[in-house]
This record gives sequence, C-alpha cells and structure tokens, in this order.
Amino acid sequence: MSAATIDTTGPLAHPAMRNQISRVPYLPGLDGLRAIAVVGVMVYHANHGWLSGGFLGVEVFFVISGYLITLMLVAEKERTGAVSLRRFWLRRARRLLPALYTMMGALAVYMVFFEPEPMGATRGDFMAGLFYVSNWFQIWVGQSYTSAEAFAPLRHLWSLAVEEQFYLVWPVVMVVLLRRGRDRLPRVALWLLGASVFVASATAAMYVSGTVFIGSDLSGNLACGPGESHGYLSVLGHCVNVNEALYLNTFSRASGLMLGAAFALMWRPVAIMRGPLKHRGRRVDILAFMGLVGLALMMNRRYLFDTESGSYDPWLFRGGLFLVGLCTLGLIAAATHRRSRIGRALGIRPLIWVGTRSYGLYLYHWPIYQIIRTPGTQMQLHQFLIALLITVPVTELSYRLVELPVRQGRFGEWMRGERAPRTAPARNRRRGTIAVASVLALLTGFATVSIATADVKCDGQVACDSQKGQEAIANGVASTVAPVTAPPRTTLAAPSTSTASSTGTAKPTTSTTVAPTTTAVPGPLDKLPAYAIGESVMLGAAPQLNAGGIEVNAAVSRQGKNVAEVIGQLKAGGKIGRIVIIQSGTNGPVSDATLDSMMSFLPAKDTPTVIFLTVRAPRGWIADNNIRIRQLPDRFKNVKVLDWETESQKVSDQLAADGYHLRTTTAKQFYANLIFDAIGRPDLKK
Repeated sequence: MSAATIDTTGPLAHPAMRNQISRVPYLPGLDGLRAIAVVGVMVYHANHGWLSGGFLGVEVFFVISGYLITLMLVAEKERTGAVSLRRFWLRRARRLLPALYTMMGALAVYMVFFEPEPMGATRGDFMAGLFYVSNWFQIWVGQSYTSAEAFAPLRHLWSLAVEEQFYLVWPVVMVVLLRRGRDRLPRVALWLLGASVFVASATAAMYVSGTVFIGSDLSGNLACGPGESHGYLSVLGHCVNVNEALYLNTFSRASGLMLGAAFALMWRPVAIMRGPLKHRGRRVDILAFMGLVGLALMMNRRYLFDTESGSYDPWLFRGGLFLVGLCTLGLIAAATHRRSRIGRALGIRPLIWVGTRSYGLYLYHWPIYQIIRTPGTQMQLHQFLIALLITVPVTELSYRLVELPVRQGRFGEWMRGERAPRTAPARNRRRGTIAVASVLALLTGFATVSIATADVKCDGQVACDSQKGQEAIANGVASTVAPVTAPPRTTLAAPSTSTASSTGTAKPTTSTTVAPTTTAVPGPLDKLPAYAIGESVMLGAAPQLNAGGIEVNAAVSRQGKNVAEVIGQLKAGGKIGRIVIIQSGTNGPVSDATLDSMMSFLPAKDTPTVIFLTVRAPRGWIADNNIRIRQLPDRFKNVKVLDWETESQKVSDQLAADGYHLRTTTAKQFYANLIFDAIGRPDLKK
C-alpha cells in the first residue's frame, strides 16, 4: 500500500502515531506545487519572453524545502526524542547525490566526444557542482546568471547548492532550538519570521538600482572601482556584481527558506486537521487562490534583468521575492489541508507525476537546453519541444534506475549481494548489468581525467574574439606593416557618412578637399600609424585592422570614461598621430562631457582626422549615445562620423546572437573596410 493511502490520523491509526502531531504524511498537493514551480523554471530557461518571471519557481522550491525539512526535524524529535544528524544527512545524500552525479557524469562523457572545446573552461563548474558550492563559485568568477553567451551546462546548480548548504546547517540549528521544548515552537516561529524579514530588508538595502556596468583599466582588465563601474564591488581582486551576488548567495536567499521553516512550526498538517482549522477549508482556499493568482502574475510580469536598460528589477529585490514566499505559503496551506479544494486540485495525477520527478527535470533540462540551442539565443518552440522529448525520458530513466533504487535501498542490497539471482535469465541480466555499469564507469573515469587535464580555452563568441584581438595586439601585427601616414595625394576625399541634427534626423556631410602638399615635409606626427580605440566590437576586428596598418587599443566592457583615459595616456606617450578612430557607447551611457574629454586630447592642429563610429546594441542608452556622436561634427571640425549603426544592417545576419558583436570573418572585414574607407585609404583593404 502506498503512502498516499495510509490514514495516520483516523480513529484506527496506531495510538503512538496519533500522538505524533508533527509527523509528515504524504501530501500530494505539495508534489503538484513542485510541478508548477519546475515547469515555470523550465519555460523561463527556454525563452525568457514566454514567461519572464518563471525563475521565481526556484523561490517556491526554497519555501517548500524550508517547510518540509523543518517539519521532518520536528517530527523526528517528537517521535524519537532526538534528531539524528547522521541519519538526516544520509537521507539527503541518498535523495540528492545519485541523480546529480549521474547527470554530471553523463554530461562529462558527452563533452569529451561532442563538445571538447569548453571542457577546460567548465572544470571549475564541475568541481563546484561536486561539492555543492556552485553559487559561490559563480559569484567569485563572475558568471552572470542572466548571461547566456557561453556554453555553461552546469549554471543551474546554484540553487541546488543553496539548498544543500541549508541542509547542512539547518539541522544543527534546529537541534539547538528544539532543546527548548515543543511548547516554545510558536515563539521560535516568530523568530524565524523576523529573520526572514531581516534578510529581505537587508537584500533590499544592498540592491543597486539603475544601469549596472563595469569598466576596464588602461590595460584592458576589468575595473570595478569607484567611478569605473556601477553595481560592482572589488573583493580580493575580483569584480563582483552586487545584484547577481544577492540573487545567488545563500544568505540573501535564506529568506524563503526561513519563511517556510517558520510556517512549519505554526502549520503542522496533522495538528491542523485535529483543531478548529479542520473545518476552515474554504478560508484556506481563499488564501491559496490569492497566492496562486499572485504567483501567476509575478511569473508573467516580473523579470530579473532588463537588457535594454541594463538594470535589475528593483521590485524583485525590494520585497518581491518575499512576496513570492508569502504566496507560496498560501498554496502550502491548501496543499496540506485535506478539505481544501485547491489542495485536491494540486494533487491530480499529472501534477503528481511531474512533481515527483521535479528534481530530475530540473537537473537534466538545462544541460539538454544548452546542447540543443546556439549559446546566447532563446529557444524556438520546435527546439523546446525537442528538448522536452529528450528531457522527459531521460528524467524517467534516472528516476526509475537511479533515484528510486538508491532511495529505497535496493541498489545497496544489490551491491552487497543480498539479492542473489535465482534463475539463469536473472543471472544473465545481472551479468549484463555489471558489464554495462563497468563500461559506463570506464567512460566516466576517462571523461573525468579528460576534463581535469583539458586546456582552458575561450568559450563564446565575445570571449574568443576578445582573446584573438588581444593576441593580435600583443603580437604587434601592425609593426610588420607600413604605418598609415598622410597619403601622397593631392586630394583626399572624406568618407561618405552622415551626421544627425539635435532631433536625430540625418543630414549629409560635404566632401573635403586638401590642398596639394608636394613641398611639405612630413613631421613626427605624420610618421605615426592610425590609432583605433574602442570596445569589444572593435576588439573582434583587431586582427583585420592590424593587418591594414592600424594600431588597436580595445577592451571588453570599456566605458566612455575609460576611452577618454586611454586617449589621454596615448597622447601623453606620444603615440597618437594624425588619424584616430574611436568607438564608445556600447556598454553604457556616454555624456557630452565625456566626449568633450576625449576631444580635449585631439586638437585639430595635431589630429586633423578623428573618426567616431556610432554604436549598435539592444540597450536603452544606444539611441541617446548615437545622437550625441552624430552631433560631434557640429562642435569639432576635425570629427567625422562613421555610422556603424546603419552600415551594420548590411551584415546583420553575420553578427553574434547578442545582435551586435561580430560573428564571422566577413563581418569583421566589413567593419575594418569601413574604417579604411573612412580614413581615405581603400588601398589598405587586405
């Protein structure tokens, strides 16, 4: 007879069981609630546009975990008079570790044979997942939960790390609290509720509002000091995104866990069905309905990070997660009340099936998503359906062959030989199982060694292009090419570009004719090469620019202020000559004052040709930045504008998945050729 059919509260129940009012009967409604949570997360991970707040399902899991784990600990204390930490941790390990390590082993084997390039880069993720510290590892190395550019098949393990760390610490805390006696539990619940409110308040206070950005120093390294970034802190030499850390770290996410724990001490299912609340199913339904509607609205309307504004959802960090927890409590109340209609609805068979496999679905869906889609892109409907057709069977196999056998002790009995086969077919099946297991073990061992010894290579379009660009700059490719000096021509046509008025409308520029300089003697500045200073888009085309004789100084995440500093340093070092190319404004707003600062180092008498490129990116500040850039020729006679925003439409199909980085060699050469044309040297196209 299954646990769902055992009546532990009725008149026929054993007297010892009837006295255990904190015991945890099987609650099918909680499985239904788990199903809602995991489906929300899976839809969100597939395509943020389908369910922008689906990630809130993780918070639902946290609240459920806090509730059930606390209830189990209280029940054990009530049943045996003590809490066995050893037995608790062993049960958690048997519940969580087998499926996790199976998923990681299968992923390692897949990567060795089909995705070898990022093996070295994911080594840290595997180690962090192995020891349940993925959330802290991601904070430390700066892996943004909201970024999707690289192949990161273990990024979802951060939430499992939070829960496992809770499982390690919370039983010890409960042992201390339960020593005060069961009659003190309501007071302890108030303390826990206060702790949850305190954590939520601290998170709100530490949240950084507005556009979050990080700069780079003069050497191209990330810089997160005051004035160089917004929303980042320098911690032991690492740049830490404050809001990402608030979202990922165990302490700030403990609010939901504490909320569930507090509710467990006040709302024990067996006790509720023995008291006056037994007949309040309708009132519980009202609360649950409000919780369900609130949760649905938040999953549909909230977001974590807005790529256009470059900011995190302030509502989410200023009480939104706490409100999700309150809505979850209403649904837990219904799921644990036998006379709640919503609780019975949550316990329907399809939801129970998904809920009982929610752990496996969460484990396997993300790596499968990463394998199917192109990194940096949202899944299309057909890709999502294919992913489900793979994820569901894999999850079921894991549930049947790994999770249940280990949880029920059957795997241990088999390993110890306590279930000896009695027939020839059974012995043959056992031999086959041993052979398959041996092959899988060998493959897993080989994959583990391969990942442990793999070289760390760039992963993702931006990272790889940046690495190649930095290598090209460091290798001094331009030094082998004749520097770009004033061409020996009598006329030099200015590039065909357009500028914009203050209203943003385009207006043509006129060509410029340079008087013959056949008798002029080149000065020191004429002997210097053209210099291109910019951001990661320019860095991607650094090899092509270098090959055309243009020196490049570009870096990832470079802000306008950083560009001005670089120009000042190069000017002071005597490296800037007659031609300078600048691209700035992709990574954050650039003010007129910052543009003026750049131009203060580039007077027309020394640098008669300054080419500013407009910028392109799905960011809210791009339009204003481009208006300011297009207005520069009205204020500085030596400035010409190269409208990359418009020209890039010609190679839009060859840009990266983010919509603005250069993906193909053709796009990079196209970008470089535009610059060659702009400085009047079409003969440098190579």
